[in-house]
Amino acid sequence: MRSHLLNDTTAEQYRRSVTDGVERVAAKLAATDRPFTGITVDALAPRIDGIDLDQPLHDTGAVLDELEDVYLRDAIYFHHPRYLAHLNCPVVIPAVLGEAVLSAVNSSLDTWDQSAGGTLIERKLIDWTTERIGLGPAADGVFTSGGTQSNLQALLLAREEAKSDTLATLRIFASEVSHFSVKKSAKLLGLGQDAVVSIPVDQDKRMRTVALARELERCKDAGLVPMAVVATAGTTDFGSIDPLPEIAELCEQFGTWMHVDAAYGCGLLASLKHRDRINGIERADSVTVDYHKSFFQPVSSSAVLVRDAATLRHATYHAEYLNPRRMVEERIPNQVDKSLQTTRRFDALKLWMTLRTMGADGIGQLFDEVCELAREGWRLIAADPRFDVVVEPSLSTLVFRYIPAAVTDPAEIDRANLYARKALFASGDAIVAGTKVGGRHYLKFTLLNPETQASDIAAVLDLIAGHAEQYLGESLDRAS
Repeated sequence: MRSHLLNDTTAEQYRRSVTDGVERVAAKLAATDRPFTGITVDALAPRIDGIDLDQPLHDTGAVLDELEDVYLRDAIYFHHPRYLAHLNCPVVIPAVLGEAVLSAVNSSLDTWDQSAGGTLIERKLIDWTTERIGLGPAADGVFTSGGTQSNLQALLLAREEAKSDTLATLRIFASEVSHFSVKKSAKLLGLGQDAVVSIPVDQDKRMRTVALARELERCKDAGLVPMAVVATAGTTDFGSIDPLPEIAELCEQFGTWMHVDAAYGCGLLASLKHRDRINGIERADSVTVDYHKSFFQPVSSSAVLVRDAATLRHATYHAEYLNPRRMVEERIPNQVDKSLQTTRRFDALKLWMTLRTMGADGIGQLFDEVCELAREGWRLIAADPRFDVVVEPSLSTLVFRYIPAAVTDPAEIDRANLYARKALFASGDAIVAGTKVGGRHYLKFTLLNPETQASDIAAVLDLIAGHAEQYLGESLDRAS
C-alpha cells in the first residue's frame, strides 16, 4: 500500500493520476449544457448505497469511472450561466491551481513549523484585506472556514470585550434579515434566547437606524449591556447593505462593538465602480469576508478581521506541544494563536495565486459585471407584468414572485411559485433559490456568474412562468 503514498518515489504516479482526474473534470465542464441533470435522491441513493467500501478497486482510473456515475454526472455545476440559486460562484483558474498545490503539499496553518512560508503568505493577505477595508495599522485577522465561523469568532471577541460578569445581560443587535449565524453564534456563546434583538428594516431591506438607536437606549435603561451591533454588507436574501456610517456613530455613542458581516459584499473591496457602497466599514471593530463568494474562490476561503489585533487574544490558548508561550517571546508566528481552529488548510494560497495572476482589479471587474447584470435583470422583471420584484439590487441578488393575472388567492400563488421552483430544479434546465417575504413565498436569483447574460435571465423567467401556469392549470382541473 506504500505505492499510494505521495513522495519522491511516487511523483510520476501522482502526475498521471491527477492529470487523469483533471482531464475528466475538464471534459465534463466542456460538455455540461445545463446546471443539473435533475436526478432525484431516490434515484441516486441506491448507487451510492450499493458500493462496498471494504472492497477497494485498487486503481484510480476505475475509481474515477465509478465517480462519474455517483458524482460527476449529477453534480450541481455552479459554472453554468443558469445556476442562479445560492451564493455560489464560478471559480477562477489560478485559485483552482492553488487548491491543487495546497492539497498536495498539505501544509497545516496552525504553527510555523508546519507551514513556514504559508504562515507569512496568509498574514500578508490579511494585511492586504485590512488595508483595503481601512481598519488601521493595528488591525489583524485570520482565515476561517466561512462566514459562520467568522461571525462566531467576532462575536466571541465582542463578548469578552464587553467585560460583563453576567452573560444573561448581554445583547446583540442585528437586522431582521441578517444571517442566521448571528443567532446561532449567540446560542453557541452561552447567551440567552433573548440575546439577539431583531431590528426592523426599511423598504430597501436596510436596518432602520432610528429603531436601532431606540433599542440601544432601551437596553441601557433596562440595565442590560449592548454587546455588539451586527451590520450586514450584503444580506443573503436581498444583498442589501445596512447604513454603515450611521451604525458606526451609534456604536461609538453607546460604546458597542461594531461587527460588519461582509461575507457577500466583500467583493466591493475590489470593485472599480461601487466601493463607496460600503463606506463606513472602516469604522468596524471586526469584519467578516468570504472570498469564496464574491472573490470567485473555491470553498472554503474566508477570514475574520479585527481593528485591534490585541482582541484576538480571546481566542488564544497555549499548548506545550504546539505553541508554548515562549514562542511569543521568540517572535515565532503561530496562526493558531488567533484561530478557533487548530489544524487548518492553507486556503490563503488560492487567493494569493489569484491576486498574483489577475490582480485585485481583475476580481473587481468580475464582481462589477454581476452587479450590473443584476441591475439589468431588475429592469427586466420590473417591466414584466407576470412578476413582482421586491427591491432594487444593491449587489447581485433579485427577489421576485410570479403573480398570475387570473389568481388572487395568496396561498395559491405561494403554491404556484413553490411548484415552479421544484419543477425547474427537477428539469435541470436552471436552478433558482427561494425565500419568504412577509410570510409569502418568493423566488430568488443570486447572480455571481459573469457569464450569465440578460437573455439567460429572460429565458429562466419564461420557464418559471410556464411551470407556474402548468400548476395553476392542473389545479383548476382538479377543482372542477
